[in-house]
Amino acid sequence: MALVEVRSVTKRFHKGDETITPLDGVSLDIDEGEFISLMGASGTGKSTLLNLIASIDQPDNGTITIDGTQITGLSRTRLAAWRAGGIGYIFQTHNLVPVLTAWENVELPLLLLPMSAAERRTRIDIALRAVDLSDRANHYPRQMSGGQEQRVGIARAIVAHPRVVVADEPTGDLDPQTSTQILHLLQRINRELNVTMLMVTHDPEAAAIADRQFRLDHGKLVQVSVPEPAGTGSGEI
Repeated sequence: MALVEVRSVTKRFHKGDETITPLDGVSLDIDEGEFISLMGASGTGKSTLLNLIASIDQPDNGTITIDGTQITGLSRTRLAAWRAGGIGYIFQTHNLVPVLTAWENVELPLLLLPMSAAERRTRIDIALRAVDLSDRANHYPRQMSGGQEQRVGIARAIVAHPRVVVADEPTGDLDPQTSTQILHLLQRINRELNVTMLMVTHDPEAAAIADRQFRLDHGKLVQVSVPEPAGTGSGEI
């Protein structure tokens, strides 16, 4: 069974007399440890699908099941509790709290979970080491570069050991060199920590680092890359 199962999901928005349907009967399976990228023109529903999987929004029709839990059937209270430990979210604009240090920003998701202070410290240390920012733990966002801020955002997304991490244009505000570094970091976290990842991007080169690539077009999901069968690759890493 796939870790993430999206089944016949439809989402509509109403603007005056007009009905917009960015997602029309979308289905998708994501296996544990997979890295999936999602592309599409602006307004095609990429972020909408991301927010549905992250349980920030609810579909009009269809179901989403993650690790055996049908999140589309949970009450608001149970959904909030599940989201706190089940999903990590990486934002394009980092969304760090400016008056908090890197350490304190990473700690925020853990404050929603039943956990001792000692366990929180251990997890924050591990997360900051994972993104190579242990030496910036006491720095505020204004004291860091854009790339360092995004690394803090990534550490915050993984610190609760979520089942799935979603990333919405994680390199959209970064220069090309920093973007490459962040993409390599996401790839390393996916492989070394077995973090299941779904990334929305407009950049074909960024999308290409994923195991599978999809495109949203007129509300439909189309796979644009197929993994090679085991044993048929070139043997290079």
